[in-house]
Amino acid sequence: MIEQIFQMAQGNEFTIEKVIADENVHFNHMILGKNEGLPEHFSNSNVYMTVVRGLLSIGLDEQEIHEYPAGSVLKSPKGIKMNVKNLHDDTLELIVVKTPAPGK
Repeated sequence: MIEQIFQMAQGNEFTIEKVIADENVHFNHMILGKNEGLPEHFSNSNVYMTVVRGLLSIGLDEQEIHEYPAGSVLKSPKGIKMNVKNLHDDTLELIVVKTPAPGK
């Protein structure tokens, strides 16, 4: 078998999982309920965020919070302050890809 298979959580429970974390890329999956989010932090790589479902509320650097619906793909550079939240009733699901892999 040439390919590798990875599984992601399903459902509505709070989840932050590293699906793939190798020397090339970090592929993360997140499920956030209302008022759940990540601690404010600075990105350690280029970040590509795909909103799978729900409405992402995100503040980058000193910008006000912007909101992005399902189907949106955001790209932000390394070293940006990030404040990622779900401020809405519907579950928020994200795919977050970091490249190059942090530490490279």
